[in-house]
Amino acid sequence: MAEYKKGHHPLEIFDATMEGTPRWVKIWIVLSTAWFLCGLFFVWQHSIARWVVGCHIAGLMALVASSIFNSVLVKLSGFNALAHIVFWSPALFRLLTEQPFFDGELTAFSIWSGGVTAIMLFSFVFDVPYSFVYLRHVLFRK
Repeated sequence: MAEYKKGHHPLEIFDATMEGTPRWVKIWIVLSTAWFLCGLFFVWQHSIARWVVGCHIAGLMALVASSIFNSVLVKLSGFNALAHIVFWSPALFRLLTEQPFFDGELTAFSIWSGGVTAIMLFSFVFDVPYSFVYLRHVLFRK
């Protein structure tokens, strides 16, 4: 682990204390997680909310489960980014194809679905390149 420092870049160790992580990233993580969890209010009436919440929880469970492997590679921020891509993509696909945020009438669900779509898309701006850096490092390091 000595070759990796703590931080939020793809080849840095992401820890729960978020040591070395800029304030704006910490705020983003807290607010986006809270927004995802607001989806619990909609899971009984909207299948897309079930997909979003389910995909988010599945990703978190995979990250927690991966911690049983005593490898620094699963502790890198690039691994977290890759988990977002893998687990959030099905929900994002449904959001983008069905577009419940454009259903005409402005409702709490349409606002939430638009917000969670924006969160995923903004996160993917970082997650996609971070995932490629991580995968290149893991697959081609000597």
